Amino acid sequence: MDTKPEYWVRVLLLDDVATCRLKSRTGFSVLEPDTLTTQARFEQVDGPLDITVSSEQIKMGGRAFTGGGVVILPDEPYILNVNGEDYRGKLKLVLNPDGEGFDVVNLIPIEPYLAGVIGAEMPDYWEPAALEAQAIAARTYCLYIKRRFGAGRSWDLKKTQAHQVYHGVRAESSQVWNAVNITSGQVLLSKKRDSDGDYELFPAFYSSACGGHTEDSNKVFSGDSFESLVGVRCPYCKAVARPRFFLWPMVQFDKAEVTEKLLKKYPSLKALGQVVNIAAQSQSNYGDFSRLTSVKLEGSTGKRGHLKAEDLRLTIDPSGRKIRSTICQIVGVEDKWRFLYGRGWGHGVGMCQCGAQAMAREGKNAREILSYYYRDSRISTIDY
Repeated sequence: MDTKPEYWVRVLLLDDVATCRLKSRTGFSVLEPDTLTTQARFEQVDGPLDITVSSEQIKMGGRAFTGGGVVILPDEPYILNVNGEDYRGKLKLVLNPDGEGFDVVNLIPIEPYLAGVIGAEMPDYWEPAALEAQAIAARTYCLYIKRRFGAGRSWDLKKTQAHQVYHGVRAESSQVWNAVNITSGQVLLSKKRDSDGDYELFPAFYSSACGGHTEDSNKVFSGDSFESLVGVRCPYCKAVARPRFFLWPMVQFDKAEVTEKLLKKYPSLKALGQVVNIAAQSQSNYGDFSRLTSVKLEGSTGKRGHLKAEDLRLTIDPSGRKIRSTICQIVGVEDKWRFLYGRGWGHGVGMCQCGAQAMAREGKNAREILSYYYRDSRISTIDY
């Protein structure tokens, strides 16, 4: 808990909720968030404690707290249970501007945060080198996102695959902690593309199974482009990924549902009316398969638009568990859009997790794995 403040992570656990349930094996203090002065003290909570909001106040245990939010600090071993899940560190409850809901944010030093990520993102029985590579990539991604976007909001990362999956104490194991401790403080650095600048932190993206070739980040995501986020051939992941994940089955969605989702997320597309055609605008060809990188949309009004293929995928299927990648073909059949010949799982940028495991099985160490997927990157160590 003595980590420097700039290396604490604020993880959004719950977003704009009206209630949540808190349990604690120990006592805890409720602090004013700015000065951290004690506002209330609760001894051990044997049963669940409901936290609610009303009249622009956060209420718990018969007490009401004003001022926009509170910080909950548990006694040692610094663990709190939120809606059935154990998390290390502190909790911050942030009242939303409308006064009708609040966010629940886990405040935690980066190393125990990573212990809750590694085992959620990768099986803890995988090879130590793969777990260590995952730890370094996840630490790098976390700090980049925190510094790039955290200043403008009350949290740094979400606990979901929107950033990286975080399961708190449930994801921890001795193998995970070994990977975190062995790589303590280690991050990756890269240069920006077309820049003479220094090496710096970058978003070290990773995905489950790239399908045979990773992808250039600038074809998938908007924002800064880094030299180390270029696509590389991956002959490895097929040996590790389960067959139904490496080659995924056809899925289909109602055309009306697809139009509704697209127009809701992208109001600029409303001029299209109903989406009547979806076609490839650009794609990366890798011999026996291609990854869609952008698509053309044609509407019933005759207007046209376009989207990055990854944005289309996650708008139609936010879970990413049905349309598992953009290595697929999109075909309209009557009132359905069908996604056929699917391959790989995830956006395909950066490290392929199944590929990392296959490389580790072959005896490659974490540095070799990372240098393969993040070309021309460097490893540096941060002093916490």
